[in-house]
Amino acid sequence: MAIFLSKASKVIVQGMTGAEGMKHTRRMLAAGTDIVAGVNPRKAGRDVDVDGRPVPVFGSVAEAREATGADVSVLFVPPAFSRAAVQEAVDAGMPLAVVITEGIPVHDAVAFRAYAQERGTRIIGPNCPGLISPGQSNAGIIPADIAPEPGRIGLVSKSGTLTYQLMYELREIGFSSCVGIGGDPVIGTTHIDCLEAFEADPETDLIVMIGEIGGDAEERAAAFIKENVTKPVIGYVAGFTAPEGKTMGHAGAIVSGSSGTARAKKEALEAAGVRVGETPTGTARLVLDRLS
Repeated sequence: MAIFLSKASKVIVQGMTGAEGMKHTRRMLAAGTDIVAGVNPRKAGRDVDVDGRPVPVFGSVAEAREATGADVSVLFVPPAFSRAAVQEAVDAGMPLAVVITEGIPVHDAVAFRAYAQERGTRIIGPNCPGLISPGQSNAGIIPADIAPEPGRIGLVSKSGTLTYQLMYELREIGFSSCVGIGGDPVIGTTHIDCLEAFEADPETDLIVMIGEIGGDAEERAAAFIKENVTKPVIGYVAGFTAPEGKTMGHAGAIVSGSSGTARAKKEALEAAGVRVGETPTGTARLVLDRLS
């Protein structure tokens, strides 16, 4: 099994005909993703050749969903148009929308997250690498060849780069699903959402959770793990050497006073029974030790 994304998922790409959308559409198709359509009102009615495979382009998400039965949309849409694009996917009844776009204003993210939650659409992102269920489907920009074989580790991460590194470090064991939830202050799917899904997935034996400085998401996840998760969880928190008050990489990665520090997050996770690595490679070693 997998969480949120499987071989049966039918994927459309909003912004497919743009440079980034087309590049990653090719990569997703090569990974086995069932991409059934693109969306671009100015190019509706055409078929786009993607490495020898014709992919139809529709004028709206609703038209694409009605014609193809799609249940996942991946969005490569500029920040200024992302709110409207997400709301269009929600209005079409899309169960899952994966928002890759970086730099979306916080007030737009707040608005479309609330809109989606009210109407039952799960948002992954924004500012995220997407998600992959190796051997099944890939929705986003995660390189599928890092860990091509499925396995029994579930991975949830704020950081795209650390998602890739842990996938590479543990490629010989493999993953059920890897979810990059994004590092913006406002995101649609949280650590807790993924922990709950991995706990319920019979083919996930161990969970890797990657966090970073800023906010209290990891502390809240630690409380959830303590009360609700029976499977082993291995953690890593990026940012032990980050200076106070300085944003580090992600918009949400900022420490204010003692709140949101890597040390505080590590202590909260360890108090919940989570072993926490000091480095990504050290975290991978903890996983290997636990599974040996």
